[in-house]
Amino acid sequence: MTDFHTILFAFGLTIFAGLSTGIGSALAFLTKRTNTRFLSVSLGFSAGVMIYVSMIEIFAKARTALQEVYEPQPAYGYTVLFFFLGMGLIALIDKLIPSAENPHEIRMVESMQDSQTSENPKLMRMGIVTALAIAIHNFPEGLATFTAALSDPGLGIAIAVAIAIHNIPEGIAVSVPIYYATGSRKKAFWNSFASGLAEPVGAAVGFLILMPFMGPMVFGFLFAAVAGIMVFISLDELLPSAREYGEHHLSIYGLIAGMAVMAISLILLY
Repeated sequence: MTDFHTILFAFGLTIFAGLSTGIGSALAFLTKRTNTRFLSVSLGFSAGVMIYVSMIEIFAKARTALQEVYEPQPAYGYTVLFFFLGMGLIALIDKLIPSAENPHEIRMVESMQDSQTSENPKLMRMGIVTALAIAIHNFPEGLATFTAALSDPGLGIAIAVAIAIHNIPEGIAVSVPIYYATGSRKKAFWNSFASGLAEPVGAAVGFLILMPFMGPMVFGFLFAAVAGIMVFISLDELLPSAREYGEHHLSIYGLIAGMAVMAISLILLY
Protein backbone atom coordinates (compact mmCIF):
# COMPACT_ATOMS: atom_id res chain seq x y z
CA MET A 1 0.00 0.00 0.00
CA THR A 2 1.37 3.42 -0.95
CA ASP A 3 2.05 5.61 2.08
CA PHE A 4 0.49 9.04 2.59
CA HIS A 5 3.74 10.99 2.09
CA THR A 6 4.36 9.36 -1.31
CA ILE A 7 0.81 10.20 -2.42
CA LEU A 8 1.23 13.79 -1.22
CA PHE A 9 4.56 14.06 -3.04
CA ALA A 10 3.01 12.70 -6.24
CA PHE A 11 0.19 15.27 -6.05
CA GLY A 12 2.74 18.02 -5.44
CA LEU A 13 4.60 17.07 -8.63
CA THR A 14 1.41 17.20 -10.71
CA ILE A 15 0.62 20.66 -9.32
CA PHE A 16 4.14 21.87 -10.18
CA ALA A 17 3.94 20.47 -13.72
CA GLY A 18 0.44 21.77 -14.41
CA LEU A 19 0.84 25.28 -13.05
CA SER A 20 3.97 25.92 -15.10
CA THR A 21 1.53 27.26 -17.72
CA GLY A 22 1.71 30.35 -15.50
CA ILE A 23 5.44 30.64 -16.33
CA GLY A 24 4.57 30.85 -20.02
CA SER A 25 1.96 33.49 -19.26
CA ALA A 26 4.48 35.55 -17.29
CA LEU A 27 7.06 35.26 -20.09
CA ALA A 28 4.51 36.57 -22.58
CA PHE A 29 4.19 39.78 -20.58
CA LEU A 30 7.83 40.21 -19.59
CA THR A 31 9.31 39.81 -23.09
CA LYS A 32 8.62 41.57 -26.37
CA ARG A 33 9.77 38.65 -28.52
CA THR A 34 9.58 34.88 -28.15
CA ASN A 35 12.99 33.34 -27.42
CA THR A 36 12.62 30.78 -30.18
CA ARG A 37 16.08 29.22 -29.78
CA PHE A 38 15.52 28.62 -26.07
CA LEU A 39 12.04 27.15 -26.62
CA SER A 40 13.26 24.95 -29.46
CA VAL A 41 16.04 23.42 -27.36
CA SER A 42 13.78 23.16 -24.29
CA LEU A 43 10.95 21.41 -26.12
CA GLY A 44 13.43 19.05 -27.78
CA PHE A 45 14.93 18.35 -24.36
CA SER A 46 11.48 17.63 -22.92
CA ALA A 47 10.72 15.24 -25.80
CA GLY A 48 14.03 13.45 -25.27
CA VAL A 49 13.31 12.93 -21.57
CA MET A 50 9.77 11.68 -22.21
CA ILE A 51 10.64 9.33 -25.09
CA TYR A 52 13.65 7.82 -23.32
CA VAL A 53 11.95 7.31 -19.98
CA SER A 54 8.83 5.89 -21.66
CA MET A 55 10.62 3.36 -23.85
CA ILE A 56 13.44 2.39 -21.49
CA GLU A 57 11.93 2.66 -18.02
CA ILE A 58 8.13 2.91 -17.96
CA PHE A 59 7.45 0.28 -20.63
CA ALA A 60 9.81 -2.13 -18.82
CA LYS A 61 8.17 -1.46 -15.44
CA ALA A 62 4.73 -2.14 -16.97
CA ARG A 63 5.92 -5.43 -18.43
CA THR A 64 7.54 -6.49 -15.14
CA ALA A 65 4.35 -5.70 -13.20
CA LEU A 66 2.19 -7.70 -15.61
CA GLN A 67 4.56 -10.67 -15.38
CA GLU A 68 3.50 -10.97 -11.74
CA VAL A 69 0.02 -11.84 -13.02
CA TYR A 70 0.58 -13.37 -16.48
CA GLU A 71 3.14 -15.57 -18.18
CA PRO A 72 5.98 -13.63 -19.91
CA GLN A 73 4.57 -13.77 -23.45
CA PRO A 74 1.00 -12.60 -22.66
CA ALA A 75 2.43 -10.02 -20.25
CA TYR A 76 4.53 -8.58 -23.08
CA GLY A 77 1.51 -8.67 -25.40
CA TYR A 78 -0.69 -6.78 -22.92
CA THR A 79 2.07 -4.22 -22.39
CA VAL A 80 2.25 -3.55 -26.11
CA LEU A 81 -1.55 -3.45 -26.41
CA PHE A 82 -1.98 -0.85 -23.66
CA PHE A 83 0.99 1.15 -24.94
CA PHE A 84 -0.85 1.66 -28.22
CA LEU A 85 -4.19 2.17 -26.46
CA GLY A 86 -2.55 5.06 -24.59
CA MET A 87 -1.45 6.50 -27.92
CA GLY A 88 -4.97 6.04 -29.27
CA LEU A 89 -6.51 7.83 -26.29
CA ILE A 90 -4.40 10.98 -26.62
CA ALA A 91 -4.77 10.90 -30.43
CA LEU A 92 -8.57 10.81 -30.02
CA ILE A 93 -8.46 13.77 -27.61
CA ASP A 94 -6.31 15.64 -30.11
CA LYS A 95 -8.65 14.79 -32.99
CA LEU A 96 -11.71 16.16 -31.18
CA ILE A 97 -10.14 19.60 -30.71
CA PRO A 98 -10.49 22.02 -33.68
CA SER A 99 -7.11 22.94 -35.16
CA ALA A 100 -7.68 26.67 -34.61
CA GLU A 101 -7.88 26.14 -30.85
CA ASN A 102 -5.46 23.23 -30.67
CA PRO A 103 -2.66 23.83 -28.15
CA HIS A 104 -0.25 22.26 -30.64
CA GLU A 105 -0.67 25.32 -32.89
CA ILE A 106 2.33 27.61 -32.37
CA ARG A 107 1.70 31.16 -31.19
CA MET A 108 4.43 33.72 -30.59
CA VAL A 109 4.30 36.86 -28.49
CA GLU A 110 5.21 39.19 -31.35
CA SER A 111 2.75 37.60 -33.78
CA MET A 112 -0.10 38.94 -31.69
CA GLN A 113 1.02 42.57 -31.70
CA ASP A 114 -1.37 43.49 -34.49
CA SER A 115 -4.22 41.59 -32.91
CA GLN A 116 -5.24 44.54 -30.75
CA THR A 117 -7.20 45.79 -33.74
CA SER A 118 -9.05 42.48 -34.13
CA GLU A 119 -12.53 41.89 -32.86
CA ASN A 120 -12.19 41.32 -29.12
CA PRO A 121 -14.84 38.58 -28.72
CA LYS A 122 -13.02 36.44 -31.30
CA LEU A 123 -9.74 36.79 -29.45
CA MET A 124 -11.40 36.09 -26.13
CA ARG A 125 -13.02 32.96 -27.56
CA MET A 126 -9.65 31.82 -28.94
CA GLY A 127 -8.03 32.21 -25.54
CA ILE A 128 -10.82 30.50 -23.58
CA VAL A 129 -11.16 27.57 -25.98
CA THR A 130 -7.37 27.18 -26.08
CA ALA A 131 -7.39 27.06 -22.28
CA LEU A 132 -10.06 24.34 -22.35
CA ALA A 133 -8.16 22.40 -25.02
CA ILE A 134 -4.97 22.54 -22.97
CA ALA A 135 -6.90 21.47 -19.85
CA ILE A 136 -8.19 18.40 -21.72
CA HIS A 137 -4.66 17.56 -22.86
CA ASN A 138 -3.26 18.09 -19.37
CA PHE A 139 -5.68 15.65 -17.75
CA PRO A 140 -3.88 12.45 -18.88
CA GLU A 141 -0.51 14.15 -18.35
CA GLY A 142 -1.43 14.68 -14.70
CA LEU A 143 -2.34 11.02 -14.38
CA ALA A 144 0.99 10.07 -16.00
CA THR A 145 3.03 12.19 -13.59
CA PHE A 146 1.08 10.97 -10.57
CA THR A 147 1.35 7.28 -11.50
CA ALA A 148 5.08 7.54 -12.21
CA ALA A 149 5.74 9.32 -8.90
CA LEU A 150 3.87 6.64 -6.96
CA SER A 151 6.05 3.96 -8.50
CA ASP A 152 9.36 5.84 -8.37
CA PRO A 153 9.70 9.40 -6.97
CA GLY A 154 12.84 10.05 -9.02
CA LEU A 155 11.05 9.01 -12.19
CA GLY A 156 8.11 11.21 -11.24
CA ILE A 157 10.39 14.24 -10.86
CA ALA A 158 11.92 13.69 -14.32
CA ILE A 159 8.49 13.41 -15.97
CA ALA A 160 7.14 16.41 -14.04
CA VAL A 161 10.06 18.59 -15.21
CA ALA A 162 9.64 17.46 -18.83
CA ILE A 163 5.90 18.19 -18.76
CA ALA A 164 6.49 21.53 -17.02
CA ILE A 165 8.85 22.61 -19.83
CA HIS A 166 6.31 21.77 -22.52
CA ASN A 167 3.55 23.58 -20.61
CA ILE A 168 5.40 26.92 -20.90
CA PRO A 169 4.49 27.62 -24.57
CA GLU A 170 0.95 26.44 -23.81
CA GLY A 171 0.73 29.21 -21.22
CA ILE A 172 1.73 31.72 -23.91
CA ALA A 173 -0.94 30.32 -26.24
CA VAL A 174 -3.66 30.97 -23.65
CA SER A 175 -2.59 34.29 -22.15
CA VAL A 176 -1.71 36.34 -25.25
CA PRO A 177 -5.12 36.30 -27.00
CA ILE A 178 -6.98 36.84 -23.71
CA TYR A 179 -4.74 39.80 -22.87
CA TYR A 180 -5.38 41.46 -26.23
CA ALA A 181 -9.10 40.71 -25.96
CA THR A 182 -9.51 42.21 -22.49
CA GLY A 183 -6.48 44.44 -21.94
CA SER A 184 -6.11 42.76 -18.53
CA ARG A 185 -2.85 41.03 -17.68
CA LYS A 186 -4.50 39.64 -14.55
CA LYS A 187 -7.31 37.89 -16.46
CA ALA A 188 -4.85 36.53 -19.02
CA PHE A 189 -2.51 35.20 -16.34
CA TRP A 190 -5.22 33.55 -14.24
CA ASN A 191 -6.89 31.89 -17.24
CA SER A 192 -3.52 30.52 -18.30
CA PHE A 193 -2.72 29.46 -14.75
CA ALA A 194 -6.11 27.74 -14.34
CA SER A 195 -5.69 25.70 -17.54
CA GLY A 196 -2.84 23.86 -15.83
CA LEU A 197 -5.07 22.81 -12.93
CA ALA A 198 -6.31 19.91 -15.06
CA GLU A 199 -3.09 18.03 -14.25
CA PRO A 200 -3.67 17.74 -10.48
CA VAL A 201 -7.37 17.11 -11.27
CA GLY A 202 -6.31 14.22 -13.53
CA ALA A 203 -4.15 12.90 -10.71
CA ALA A 204 -7.02 13.22 -8.21
CA VAL A 205 -9.48 11.40 -10.48
CA GLY A 206 -6.93 8.68 -11.11
CA PHE A 207 -6.31 8.34 -7.40
CA LEU A 208 -10.00 8.15 -6.47
CA ILE A 209 -10.97 5.71 -9.23
CA LEU A 210 -7.91 3.50 -9.55
CA MET A 211 -6.22 3.37 -6.13
CA PRO A 212 -8.82 1.00 -4.56
CA PHE A 213 -8.04 -1.48 -7.36
CA MET A 214 -4.31 -0.79 -7.65
CA GLY A 215 -2.29 -3.96 -7.97
CA PRO A 216 0.27 -5.40 -10.39
CA MET A 217 -2.29 -5.85 -13.18
CA VAL A 218 -3.88 -2.38 -13.00
CA PHE A 219 -0.49 -0.79 -12.46
CA GLY A 220 0.95 -2.59 -15.50
CA PHE A 221 -1.94 -1.60 -17.78
CA LEU A 222 -1.82 2.00 -16.58
CA PHE A 223 1.94 2.34 -16.87
CA ALA A 224 1.95 0.91 -20.39
CA ALA A 225 -0.76 3.39 -21.41
CA VAL A 226 1.19 6.25 -19.79
CA ALA A 227 4.25 5.31 -21.86
CA GLY A 228 2.15 5.44 -25.04
CA ILE A 229 0.62 8.80 -24.07
CA MET A 230 4.03 10.39 -23.48
CA VAL A 231 5.60 9.04 -26.66
CA PHE A 232 2.65 10.33 -28.70
CA ILE A 233 2.84 13.78 -27.07
CA SER A 234 6.57 13.91 -27.79
CA LEU A 235 6.26 12.93 -31.45
CA ASP A 236 3.03 14.77 -32.27
CA GLU A 237 3.46 17.92 -30.19
CA LEU A 238 6.89 18.56 -28.73
CA LEU A 239 9.19 17.80 -31.66
CA PRO A 240 7.05 19.54 -34.33
CA SER A 241 6.72 22.56 -32.01
CA ALA A 242 10.47 22.60 -31.36
CA ARG A 243 11.18 22.61 -35.09
CA GLU A 244 8.70 25.41 -35.75
CA TYR A 245 10.13 27.56 -32.98
CA GLY A 246 13.76 27.26 -34.15
CA GLU A 247 16.32 25.53 -36.31
CA HIS A 248 15.90 21.83 -36.97
CA HIS A 249 19.27 20.95 -35.44
CA LEU A 250 18.52 22.80 -32.19
CA SER A 251 15.50 20.61 -31.49
CA ILE A 252 17.55 17.46 -32.18
CA TYR A 253 20.39 18.64 -29.94
CA GLY A 254 17.82 19.27 -27.22
CA LEU A 255 16.32 15.80 -27.83
CA ILE A 256 19.71 14.09 -27.48
CA ALA A 257 20.56 16.15 -24.39
CA GLY A 258 17.24 15.18 -22.79
CA MET A 259 17.86 11.50 -23.46
CA ALA A 260 21.42 11.75 -22.12
CA VAL A 261 20.36 13.52 -18.92
CA MET A 262 17.58 10.97 -18.36
CA ALA A 263 19.95 8.06 -19.02
CA ILE A 264 22.55 9.40 -16.59
CA SER A 265 19.94 10.06 -13.91
CA LEU A 266 18.60 6.50 -14.24
CA ILE A 267 22.13 5.09 -13.97
CA LEU A 268 22.72 7.10 -10.79
CA LEU A 269 19.41 5.88 -9.32
CA TYR A 270 20.45 2.20 -9.59
